[in-house]
Amino acid sequence: MQGPPGNKTARTAIYPGSFDPITNGHLDVIQRAAKLFDRVLVAVAKNESKQPLFTLAERKALVTRSIQHLPNVEADVFTGLLVRYVEKCNGDAIIRGLRAVSDFEFEFQLALMNRKLNERVETIFMMPKDTYTFISSRIVKEIARLGGDVTSFVPAEVKVALAAKFAKLRR
Repeated sequence: MQGPPGNKTARTAIYPGSFDPITNGHLDVIQRAAKLFDRVLVAVAKNESKQPLFTLAERKALVTRSIQHLPNVEADVFTGLLVRYVEKCNGDAIIRGLRAVSDFEFEFQLALMNRKLNERVETIFMMPKDTYTFISSRIVKEIARLGGDVTSFVPAEVKVALAAKFAKLRR
């Protein structure tokens, strides 16, 4: 990938997460990262310790539809160590979203461990707009499961997918 004029190489950021489902808070961070980097990969993680509502393929599809308006952003999936994935993609930075101070300690530990595993890869912490700081995928799923309106928390296609998933689970 060719970077902007005068730039020798394109700068690539990886934004990893389970995205179960992607929220407007995630999208806000993605849009901010897309302004700072030539290429942003939204890396949907297969996490063995979590029981996601959506399959890996469904999560990637929802992310893909949610980011289609951003020309320098694409969705991918990964398993295993994040730093290995970043190396494979020639990534320069890992983007991590921070909603609250309570997120920082865990994210800080991950960033230090990733630096120990590969000192070339930087971690950049980004905060979503304050209007999104209270949104989490877990809370959105709970609201949708109980029949609440999640319109202002997720992209339209995610709202539809949540409704369909919970309707199917109720049968």
